[in-house]
Formats: sequence, structure tokens, C-alpha cells
Amino acid sequence: MTPTTEQKRATFHALHRQGCFVLPNPWDAGSARMLQGLGFKALASTSSGHAWSLGQPDGAISREMTLEHLRSLVAATDLPVNADFESGFGLGPQEVAESVRMAVDTGVAGLSIEDSSGDAANPLRSIEEAVARLRAARAAIDEAGGGTLLVGRAENFFVGRPDLDDTIARLKAYAEAGADCLYAPGIRSAEQIRAVVAAVAPKPVNLLIGGASEWSLQDAQAMGVRRISVGGALARAAWGGFLHAARSIAETGRFDAFAQATPGAELNRFFQGKD
Repeated sequence: MTPTTEQKRATFHALHRQGCFVLPNPWDAGSARMLQGLGFKALASTSSGHAWSLGQPDGAISREMTLEHLRSLVAATDLPVNADFESGFGLGPQEVAESVRMAVDTGVAGLSIEDSSGDAANPLRSIEEAVARLRAARAAIDEAGGGTLLVGRAENFFVGRPDLDDTIARLKAYAEAGADCLYAPGIRSAEQIRAVVAAVAPKPVNLLIGGASEWSLQDAQAMGVRRISVGGALARAAWGGFLHAARSIAETGRFDAFAQATPGAELNRFFQGKD
């Protein structure tokens, strides 16, 4: 039987209580269904992967387009879906709360709110402003009911401000503001990862592995990480295969790269439900 939204959210919360799981990031309904077929336990959207699929750069997609994308992912899979909800699509806490209510209505099991500002000169919001936005998101989720999981993101390492002390101060403040899970994309060393895990314990930590890495799932679990996401990496891998084949044709007139393509019969068999 198809799980209800409430069941998906309960499953998602349970995944965060022990062990470590991988939360891969599909960019459309087909990739979401394929990832479910491969046995993953939950999925997360990727703002960059979605944007590229529409011929846009990351950050250029509107709130309504994002909400429609989330609805399509939720409908495509029986797995819980975590929304990459960027900075909440609102200038102030009230606007963020409004956007979060709309995201909850799509049926997502979780959503993340970033503290990036979009201003190159001052790329991070103040902790006070970011906390107010997280509290507004928390209140909107609680008012809606159903238990959508809230992720607080400290973007320091992503926006060129790799200050671990400030990152930890932000994550602790976001935990106190009601975030269920904490996330500092861009931390990479064992020392950084362990410091973040210890600082926000017992709340779970998400680790981004968006490229070739020395860390395995087992390594991350040993460091106390509860979940791993890959951001736009799977979308970039798909683009890499596409560009390799297309450039080969354009530059050499040869079609050898198609030898690596997944057979159409295999894809048809999977989407017909025969695998």
C-alpha cells in the first residue's frame, strides 16, 4: 500500500534516531523513482539539479516552480522527501513562514532553511536574523501539524566564510530555535565533522559529500553523522555523461561514448515496473 504523508514523515524521523543513511538527491520524477528502486530509504531535492534541468543557474528558480517540483517528487515515490528549500523564499520571518506552510502542503517529510543572504558582500545573515527565520519556520510547521522535519543550515563554508567556531555557534542557535537536524555543507575534515556532531548532540547532523571523497558511509557513521546527502552531485554526474557523449560527437564526429549508455530496454523495463 502507498504510505500516507504522515507515515512518510514518521519514517523519516525514525531514520534520524540511530545509524547513518544516505539521502540521495534526484532532480526529476524519473531519477526519484530510480533511486527508490535502488533501495534508498529517503530522498532529498536539489535546488541546483532542478535549476539545471530547466536551463537555469542555481538560485534562479521561483518559489512556485520549486513547490511544483516538490509536488512532482513526492508524487513520484513512496519514500520520504526532504526539500532543499534554499533560504525560505522570503525576506523576513513572516514571508518564510508563509513559504514553509506551502512547502509542508506539498507532502514533503522535511525541509531545510539556509542562512545565506544572496549578497556577495555579506553572504551570511546575522545569527539573530537567521534564528528568527528558523523560529518562524518551526512555528509554521508546528501549526500545520504532521511532523515535517526541519533542518537548519549554516552556509559558512559554502559562501567563503570557513569559520568553524562561527559555524558551530550558528548550528547550536538553530538547534535551540527548533531545528531537528543540523547541516553545515562544505565541512570536510574529520576534525570539523566530529566538532559539529559533538556541538549539537544529541540532534542529528547531515554531512554533504558532493564529490569524490575519502569518507565512506561507514566512516561517516563512526564520526557520529546520521545522514549523508550528495547535493547536485548525481545531477552533475548525469550532465557529465551527457556532455562527454555530446562533445565527442561535436568534436570528433564519433559515437563511441554511447557504449556507456544505459540500454533503453532496461529503462523501459524498470519504469514499467518489471524490475
